[in-house]
Amino acid sequence: MYDELTKNDIEKLKKEIEYRKLVVRKEAIEAVKEARAHGDLSENFEYHAAKKDKNRNESRIRYLERMIKTAKIVSDESKEDEVGINNTVVLYMEDDDETETYKLVTTVRGNSIAGRISIDSPLGKAILGKKVGQRVYVAVNENYGYYVVIRSVENTDDSEDQIRGY
Repeated sequence: MYDELTKNDIEKLKKEIEYRKLVVRKEAIEAVKEARAHGDLSENFEYHAAKKDKNRNESRIRYLERMIKTAKIVSDESKEDEVGINNTVVLYMEDDDETETYKLVTTVRGNSIAGRISIDSPLGKAILGKKVGQRVYVAVNENYGYYVVIRSVENTDDSEDQIRGY
């Protein structure tokens, strides 16, 4: 399994790795040393919490490095009237008789609460590559789906989008 990432996603991941290695790792090691100095390690909650934080940081670094190593690079370029990665899309939801606005992003930046939908989600898969004015069927599962109409597409900057952590 691999993640589809843009070149910008890779750069953001590299920056997070660098920050975690140079800043967070140093702070975590200091916290462990300080907690260790407080005495009996078997009953020292601060020591165990500091070790857990240090291990969590190291785990995140390994995860990000593996993600970069196994990533499939995808382009975020698209035609002006075509839905692509990093485009803000206005959709007309036929079932609800409402319009909704979403930004189509890669999996690591998906956040439905913030209106960013992944290209791997049912909606993202359905609208990716489609043009303004098209009516598209979104298959949620084998038994259910719905139609949307693409009202507009706008290319937007992704510099503020955050990589989803844990």
